[in-house]
Amino acid sequence: MLSLRAARTSPHNLQNQTRRAIGYSVPSQRALPFFLNTKAANDDHEHGQSHFLRMLMFGKPGAGKGTLSARLVSKYDIVSLSTGDLLRQHIAERTDVGLEAEETVARGGLIPDEIMLKVVTSKLDALYNKHWILDGFPRTLGQARLLDRHLKKKNNPLTLVVNIDVPDDIILSRISDRWVHLPSGRVYNMSYNRPKAEGYDDLTGESLTKRPDDNPEVFSRRLTQFYASTSPLLNHYAHVARSSTTPARNPHQHPHQLTFHRSQQKMILKTLSGATSDENWPVLDQAIHSAFPTLKERAISRDMRINDFNDAMFAHRLGAGAGLQE
Repeated sequence: MLSLRAARTSPHNLQNQTRRAIGYSVPSQRALPFFLNTKAANDDHEHGQSHFLRMLMFGKPGAGKGTLSARLVSKYDIVSLSTGDLLRQHIAERTDVGLEAEETVARGGLIPDEIMLKVVTSKLDALYNKHWILDGFPRTLGQARLLDRHLKKKNNPLTLVVNIDVPDDIILSRISDRWVHLPSGRVYNMSYNRPKAEGYDDLTGESLTKRPDDNPEVFSRRLTQFYASTSPLLNHYAHVARSSTTPARNPHQHPHQLTFHRSQQKMILKTLSGATSDENWPVLDQAIHSAFPTLKERAISRDMRINDFNDAMFAHRLGAGAGLQE
């Protein structure tokens, strides 16, 4: 029988009892976990790796690819890799890859993509925590996919692809003015980048020469080849750049866990549209400086910049002093 005391329970006490009943009605082990603002264990590692410059540069013949690469290597602590140089090194050192490549070339055949990948990655794999620029590879869409898979497997993907998009008519109008120093690869142009002494290299004083393919007929053929081979590559990397900005979900993540930090390593596709290397250089330099803050300048580059600043300040003060005397 219900006691008179229980029957007379006040509405206030009844409300408190109801709250307690609701609060403890669901067993704690049945509660669904909810996590906010969590990170995967290797996020910091991947975030750090994304700040290493791992770069490809594409450009039409005469667009200034060599000039811009040389300026980057001169200013920053970047390793520049030439596929042709690496291949010749393997052949000279009689490595397994070099012997296989040499045999293929001797038969007049094309070196298979898998061999070229081995040539390139034999060096890239040793540059895991280094900034680098790769020249001459990939040249086909198949090579690009092979390279992407290998670098992704090594957790060392590309972070920057640069396309130097100089208009065809501008390149065609200036190739006749181009002169090169063959031993170093330095390029001069009589229209906008003249040597200090006409016909001679600025650093060595050695004679400059003309490339045999620097004429309109050969250039037109090379331009056709460039569009056929490079357009698919640029489309591929444009897709990679878009995909790399989409957050990646961890398949082992709890369905009620929200993750805001984990994402794929971002790859940037940058197009330079200036008519000359002097126009494109500051744009490229600023883009790299902003995207890769861990990239350090070479000591000699910093010293030269400081000296240039000091010289400018001295000239300014000298001019100001002369103005006061007047």
